Amino acid sequence: MTAAIDLVCLGEPMVELNQHHAGGAYHPGFGGDVSNTAVAAARQGLRVAMSTALGADVFGDSLRGLWTAEGIDHSAVPSDPDAPTGLYFVTHGPAGHTFSYRRAGSAASRMSPRSLPLDLISSAKVLHFSAISQAISPSACDACFAAADAARAAGRLVSYDTNLRLALWPLARARAVIRATIGLSDIVLPGLDDAQKLCDAQDADGIADELLGLGARIVALTMGSDGVLVATADRRERFGAHKVDAVDATGAGDAFDGAFLAEYLATGDAFAAARHANAAAALSVTGYGAVAPLPRRAEVEAFLAR
Repeated sequence: MTAAIDLVCLGEPMVELNQHHAGGAYHPGFGGDVSNTAVAAARQGLRVAMSTALGADVFGDSLRGLWTAEGIDHSAVPSDPDAPTGLYFVTHGPAGHTFSYRRAGSAASRMSPRSLPLDLISSAKVLHFSAISQAISPSACDACFAAADAARAAGRLVSYDTNLRLALWPLARARAVIRATIGLSDIVLPGLDDAQKLCDAQDADGIADELLGLGARIVALTMGSDGVLVATADRRERFGAHKVDAVDATGAGDAFDGAFLAEYLATGDAFAAARHANAAAALSVTGYGAVAPLPRRAEVEAFLAR
């Protein structure tokens, strides 16, 4: 690493095969929620590093190529000769998009506390990971908790997306792990559908209260067409959804996360960060794939200035 890192993203990157329209061919791209967030944040101006593992294969090489092109540091990412890089497919139909995964036994799922770049995590301003990072294996879950402990011990911020994938683990375990992690997190980034499964409360304000009560300092609850609710202990504000020509919402939440973290580090203002991230997420759904449509800072600023 040649420069101080603002953000470390911990989790599983994947190669994406995305159908451009119902019944159409699949086109290669990139995904994995924390890798998407890393790209989104880098395009907003942050200095970003990845913490993960890749297979020693063409898919891992292509992800390294992506990160290099985006200016994301991957010097702490090993290549595992005995495990593959994960893949997933996005299929589009009348009911929206569906995902199919080929990730069992992936290199990233073999992460453990011993494999973490603790010096990198302890020196970055923010550590970001998601519940998917925890769900891919017990050892990866342990790694996430160890990383959060290291970041907190160094006085760094912990950012957490509660991305719930019940194909990866049962709801009871997911609830227990995710709620425990919220207690270690400064910034919590849930979607409403997931939050309603993870919380006793079902309305947006009640969910925000519950997550703050678990220990979060900032909650940014994304609600699809209903926009975003941002809450702290002493203030909350809603931001309406922007009207755009949406074609693919695959990476919208990750676009929000990356832009939120970038603007929060720039301003220290969670509400300014949410306004910026809400616009970035809207722009991200106007193109296909998880990464290609992620906007750059100038695009977000121009969109907000309209």
